[in-house]
Amino acid sequence: MMDISVVISLYNERESLQELVKGIGEAIAPTGLTYNIIMVNDGSTDGSWELIKEMAKTNSHVKGICFRKNYGKSAALFHGFEAADGEVVITMDADLQDDIEVLDEFMERYHEGCHVVYGVRKERKTDTFFKRNSALAFYKLMNILGTKVLNNHADYRLMSKEALEGLAQYREVNLFLRGIVPEIGYKT
Repeated sequence: MMDISVVISLYNERESLQELVKGIGEAIAPTGLTYNIIMVNDGSTDGSWELIKEMAKTNSHVKGICFRKNYGKSAALFHGFEAADGEVVITMDADLQDDIEVLDEFMERYHEGCHVVYGVRKERKTDTFFKRNSALAFYKLMNILGTKVLNNHADYRLMSKEALEGLAQYREVNLFLRGIVPEIGYKT
C-alpha cells in the first residue's frame, strides 16, 4: 500500500502533464512517503494518453486509466479512487492551478485526525469579472438548494481511505463530488 495516491482527471492537458508529474515528485519525494500518480484521461484528443503511456514506462510512480470518450470530471475521479491504493488520496487538476507546495499541510491535517482536507482558493485576482461573479453565484445557488459546497473549492482535496469507503456507499449515477464529499460525515 502506498502512503499517497494522487488522482488527476484530465481532458486535453498534454502540455502541462510533464511539469505536473515533476512538481508532484519534487513535493512528495523529500518527505520519504511512498506515492503514485493515477492519471485518468477523460477522452482527450490532444495526445494526452500517449504521453501518459510514455511517462508510465520511464516513471514507476505514474499509472494511467483511459476513457474512450469524455464522461466528466467526477466520473473520472471516481474511477481514479477505485484504482488508488494510497492510505490517502489527493485529487488535483492537471492544469497546474493547484498549489503543489501545500501537500505537506494536507498531510499535517490528516495526521491531526481530518479524513477530508480541502484546498480552498485564497483569492480570485486572476479571474475575469464574469468568472469571479459567476463562481460566487454558483456557490450561493448551491447553498440555497441545500447542497453543502465550500466557497472557492474545486477538486483539490485529500481524502482518507476511510472517507473514500464512505463515499463509495453513494451510488449516484450523476456524481457531484463537491456536493457529496461534505455530506459523508468525516472530520474535515
